[in-house]
Amino acid sequence: MSLPARSLNDQVVLVSGASRGLGAAIARAFGAAGARVVVNYVQRKAAAYEVAASIGDRALPVQADVRDADAVQAMVEGAAEHFGSPVTTVVSNALIDFRFDPAAKPSASAITWADYQAQLEGSVRGALHLLQACLPSMRDREYGRFIAIGSNLVQHPVVPYHDYTTGKAALLGFVRNMAVELGPEGITVNMVSGGLLDTTDASAATSDEVFDIIRNATPLRTVIQPDEMADAVLFFASPWARAVTGQNLIVDGGLVMG
Repeated sequence: MSLPARSLNDQVVLVSGASRGLGAAIARAFGAAGARVVVNYVQRKAAAYEVAASIGDRALPVQADVRDADAVQAMVEGAAEHFGSPVTTVVSNALIDFRFDPAAKPSASAITWADYQAQLEGSVRGALHLLQACLPSMRDREYGRFIAIGSNLVQHPVVPYHDYTTGKAALLGFVRNMAVELGPEGITVNMVSGGLLDTTDASAATSDEVFDIIRNATPLRTVIQPDEMADAVLFFASPWARAVTGQNLIVDGGLVMG
């Protein structure tokens, strides 16, 4: 079977957690490529509207907590009504209550199940709600693109962020299982995993020393920028990736290989 392919400017794309950092960069990149973009946010309304304004009339800012299935469903239905076309491309990016702060991370003896649960709900529960809300339209069209945002810490936990990394590892399992089930219906499910990004709200607490260590250990001698991650996300949504599913593409300048 030859999988269907759509140009980016034919797609309606939902980016969760798009009011700041990586999500904002992804939303703007899709907008620049001509896609119609749902700019999802939870609390940062002004920032989300600013992102949408930078894209123009092809953007729709919508408040919804991805952990709330009803809110996600309402967001997806509202987007379809607004754009006159359903969401068939989803980027599950929202990061719930986490900062990359090596000095403040809980140790093995101090971390709680509630810490783990918060990240599992943000990563896996949020992804499940987003996919299930869009799945009927994807199936009707025999076309869909779902891209989850992961982390190279799963392969190389240089800093033991126990709860965050476990949530992303579980999300990779989600991606691969959904890829197997949905592939016959023309729906691809992939992951883009970055390293520490320079610099987002989530990574602002990371010291210059840590950034320098990462930079010096990376073959490209760089710390990845949000727009470089966005490039990889657009690849998975583009016709160029029509035969790619169940994959985890690590975008970190070569720090983690394989």
